[in-house]
Amino acid sequence: MAKRDLVGIRELSSETIHLLYELADRFWGVLETPTRKVPALAGKAVGLLFFESSTRTRWSFDLAAKRLGADTVVFSAAGSSLDKGESLLDTAKNLLAMGLDAVVVRHRVVGTAHFLAQRLPVPVINAGDGTHEHPTQALLDTYTLRRHFGRVEGLTLTIVGDLFHSRVALSHLHLAPKVGLHLRLCAPPSLVPPLWYGLGWPIYHEVEKAVRGADAILVLRMQRERMQRPAIASWEEYARFYQVRPEHLASGQVLLHPGPINWGVELDGRLMDWPHNRILDQVQAGVAIRMAVLYWALGAS
Repeated sequence: MAKRDLVGIRELSSETIHLLYELADRFWGVLETPTRKVPALAGKAVGLLFFESSTRTRWSFDLAAKRLGADTVVFSAAGSSLDKGESLLDTAKNLLAMGLDAVVVRHRVVGTAHFLAQRLPVPVINAGDGTHEHPTQALLDTYTLRRHFGRVEGLTLTIVGDLFHSRVALSHLHLAPKVGLHLRLCAPPSLVPPLWYGLGWPIYHEVEKAVRGADAILVLRMQRERMQRPAIASWEEYARFYQVRPEHLASGQVLLHPGPINWGVELDGRLMDWPHNRILDQVQAGVAIRMAVLYWALGAS
């Protein structure tokens, strides 16, 4: 079997995306059994190389591998030989020499997953590279919609928030046309990449207009750690004009967020109790989707 990397949505075909949804359906069923485990990847070892902080992505990949019967090795940059000057590639090659069968990597530098995928003989899965892509997050977001609505094709998803620094938003830009999803984008002008105005998706600067009639709203975190200079006057001003509140949403609209959430900034705290808040469903879907990705990369014929 040819090596299967997942470095971005751009490289995936529509057929592969739908295959991953179908595999996730099967593994969702596994997660509902008493044992919640299958030996599909028994004997395999997955390395989790996380050079940025993470809760949901890191632990759901860890749990996904273990639910499939694989072992995991969690790498921590702190206290490793990187402190002594060892390169990222040498670190990865040394870990592979210990018997890893796949690598999941998150790194602050754009292109890190592509760099490793071109140089390592095992599958490389991108868990987020800088402001580039976060492919499994976009897959689990749309899989959450698929489970809720029974389909993805024809739905309208409004993405609100920090578009400029969001790798989740970029992955959705690549994913939407492959699954028939309609996108709307909403952010302050200073947080919209200039080239995005020419992509054909409607861009709004008012939340109320952006969410009207949409099937679902995906709210993005304000990524303060990536802002080298202030993109807005203040967090209070952002909350005043771009915070999503209960009065913005209509009955039946689904609320999503990739986490972590800055309650009181991008989301009004009252939305914790929104009837169609599916944020924790996204977390659950993340395990099933990442099981599907690992099985596709390592085990599926």
